[in-house]
Amino acid sequence: MPAPFSPLDPSFTPLCQASCLQVDSLLTPAPPQVLSGCGVYDGTELHEASAVLVHLSRGGAEVQIFAPDIPQMHVVDHTKGQPSESETRNVLTESARIARGKITDLAKLSADNHDAAIFPGGFGAAKNLSTFAVDGKDCKVHEDVERVLKEFHKAGKPIGLCCIAPVLAAKVLHGVEVTVGHEQEEGGKWPYAGTVEAIKALGAKHCVRGVTEAHVDQKNKVVTTPAFMCETELHHIHDGIGAMVKKVLELCGK
Repeated sequence: MPAPFSPLDPSFTPLCQASCLQVDSLLTPAPPQVLSGCGVYDGTELHEASAVLVHLSRGGAEVQIFAPDIPQMHVVDHTKGQPSESETRNVLTESARIARGKITDLAKLSADNHDAAIFPGGFGAAKNLSTFAVDGKDCKVHEDVERVLKEFHKAGKPIGLCCIAPVLAAKVLHGVEVTVGHEQEEGGKWPYAGTVEAIKALGAKHCVRGVTEAHVDQKNKVVTTPAFMCETELHHIHDGIGAMVKKVLELCGK
């Protein structure tokens, strides 16, 4: 992926990625990534977080990773898909596994220091970064997640979200355009298509996109892709996240 602007640009500032991942770079924009734990059923979807990091790396960006220092909603035994009633885990501590220990409390993330923010999916976005998994359209978004989304939006800096994470933007940024893929289950290919109705109920516009595509809301600078909202081969998920990251970096162009 070519650099969207000169590496010598003196006005460059880093990006961040959410669970949260933040990107810091002297070559290209640095989006932070914001994480929500470690594991698809109760935290960040690892393949999505990894794909974001790979595509940012190919784009010349370095990443700083953030997560809130809060308890998980619950812990799920991933071998059974069932909650483990006796366990408790911390979102920041679990996200540090993905970040290889290099992680920062989300409370310290400021849009002043970064060019963009990226939020990968996984049920943690709906359980830990918000209460969407329980409350649907009536959900609450974690205060620091809401603050970060509003700060980047107010500053006119791009925000990337994939999988279920676009519901965060739909809740916080009124009238935003997002995609979580197709609007019908289509025989199980899109098992979470029902999410679309909640997105519309929040006042957001849903745009149908394929798993390898990204939707760009040019007005709000919000870029979304379906990722694992679709039952498909892993390389298609990877390609769609690549499309999202590419558009985020393009929107960071000076």
